[in-house]
Amino acid sequence: MSATSGAGAAPDPLAGLRQRVRELIVRSGRSQREFADLLGLEPSKLSKSLKGTRRLAADELIRIAEVAGVTVNWLLHGSDDAATVVAVPPRDRSPVPAAERGTERAAGAERRRQIIEAAHRLIAVHGYHSVRTVDIARACGTSSATIHYHFPALRDLLDEALRSAAKQAFDRQVAVLHTVPCARTRLYRLIELQLPYPGLLRREWSIWLQVWTESALNPQLRDLHAAHYQRWHDTIARTLREGIEAGQFREFDVEAMTMRLTALIDGLGIQVMTGRPGRTVEAMRETLREFVATAIEGGTQP
Repeated sequence: MSATSGAGAAPDPLAGLRQRVRELIVRSGRSQREFADLLGLEPSKLSKSLKGTRRLAADELIRIAEVAGVTVNWLLHGSDDAATVVAVPPRDRSPVPAAERGTERAAGAERRRQIIEAAHRLIAVHGYHSVRTVDIARACGTSSATIHYHFPALRDLLDEALRSAAKQAFDRQVAVLHTVPCARTRLYRLIELQLPYPGLLRREWSIWLQVWTESALNPQLRDLHAAHYQRWHDTIARTLREGIEAGQFREFDVEAMTMRLTALIDGLGIQVMTGRPGRTVEAMRETLREFVATAIEGGTQP
């Protein structure tokens, strides 16, 4: 059933979402069909979603946010900073070229997004120090001059790759977890969302590994990394705190446990990414689930 009908009907919680998606379509300068094609979504599915006869899936919300340059939090709640089950990231905006600031056209925004996507993919696959501006330009069908216009230095693109990876993680967590009230279930899903599966998640892990390395040498990147990593830390801490309050987890020092769990996730992820024998995604999942069951829930190890 779609939107509300009748005088006594409750407000439709998804009406705002649909209206914001419509606004983004208008802002893009595309038709609804063209916007659906850009998302890789069947136009009929987008049409039904906007009419309220179909619910947008989590991956569709993520793609809309990615293409339109907004957050899933904004799509769902009308604000990037809306309170949800996931900690909000720092307000961190990469610089927009002066000629476009305040009146950035849709075409310019789209080109910038394409450059970021290409840089993210190339850096993740080939490594930051192996990617050249000309490689990024070739990957998104533009010129090196256009790349330099949006990002004067290659270092700016590594910064943007980190921002992109952090935003994707935030969007994914909000899209998947905003309807999950149970802290215990959320914690297991958070773990699942961090496993370096082949594809997008593995590329994100690659970006983070390279940022960790560069951060050891570059204090400016270190500060940017710390701000985004704090959001992940806070999301875990919030989930653990709510689980204790609900009686789902045993009593413990939340900050200390958050540090233990995030360190375990990071260490296992590095071992999977570097191909250590026996360190697979499946083994990583099993180790983390066992840690949650014994150290956090307080069960006995089988």
